[in-house]
Amino acid sequence: MGGIKHDSDKLRMDLIPVEALEELARVLTYGAAKYAENNWQEVEAKRYEAALLRHYALYKKGETHDSESDILHLSHMLANVAFLLYKQINSI
Repeated sequence: MGGIKHDSDKLRMDLIPVEALEELARVLTYGAAKYAENNWQEVEAKRYEAALLRHYALYKKGETHDSESDILHLSHMLANVAFLLYKQINSI
């Protein structure tokens, strides 16, 4: 017998693919080691727009992994979009 939980109007976080979360964490872990934890919050949005486009261009040319980090270009793109989304939501 199941209990009652009124959560039908809440976000379904369980629908996010765990692989996407892991890849986002991979990029953030790399960035924290290279720069500092949460350093991305101090960088202006246009820098992430440019990085997003660079990774996208290389991805479109058929390159799968970033040559410096050996992390997928799509993973870097996901991180850049997350940064831009955070900045827009928080009006930074």
